[in-house]
Amino acid sequence: MLRVRNLEAGYGKLRVLKRISMHVDPGEIVTIIGANGAGKTTLLHTIIGLVKIGSGEILFQENNLRKIEPEKVVALGCSLVPEGRQVFSTMTVEENLTLGGYVLAKKDKNGIRREIARMYELFPVLQERARQLAGTLSGGEQQMLAMGRALMARPSLVMMDEPSTGLAPLIVKNIFQVIQQLREEGKTVLLVEQNAKAALGIADRGYVLETGKIILQGTSEDLLRNRDVQRAYLGRETN
Repeated sequence: MLRVRNLEAGYGKLRVLKRISMHVDPGEIVTIIGANGAGKTTLLHTIIGLVKIGSGEILFQENNLRKIEPEKVVALGCSLVPEGRQVFSTMTVEENLTLGGYVLAKKDKNGIRREIARMYELFPVLQERARQLAGTLSGGEQQMLAMGRALMARPSLVMMDEPSTGLAPLIVKNIFQVIQQLREEGKTVLLVEQNAKAALGIADRGYVLETGKIILQGTSEDLLRNRDVQRAYLGRETN
């Protein structure tokens, strides 16, 4: 579904990503773990088109994304749940969801109502807050809204940037349960997370990103057993 080959990207003269190669197959949950500043967010922003590709290529369902604008990447079936949630705080919950379904508006106006209903099934608390301004929601509710807004476009690939940041453990558990449910419904998920244990607990495979380079990759089980991963990201080391 997604293939990244020898990708280099950054900001101005600052090269953040250094020859990144990775792939995501349909129906997988793939996680990218790494410390702050490793380049995880830059990678997602480059895939979605917010950061220009310096060299290399990104193929999404065989579409070369080098010169495709972000809104067209979304229309192709790739959505991003941004770090920090970034909901539209002065708009209501339902207005945020409606905006997320803009790619449906031209081809299926009734589809927006169906998708909103589906988001309310997935996140019942959003239906309770439908007329409430997004800026007044709790952090966990805003995260659910950000996820719902991204899902409104009916993506085949959902990219999530640090969905657990700043949330209570119970809310984090709920968020990760929803991510697993999305996979069961046929979605593919690319998950960027600092909570390596939680991410590897639900992912099929993972990549470890360090200073813009992929230094390790493997199944979740292999990475959880890896001593370097345990020491650097899980806070423990086995004998």
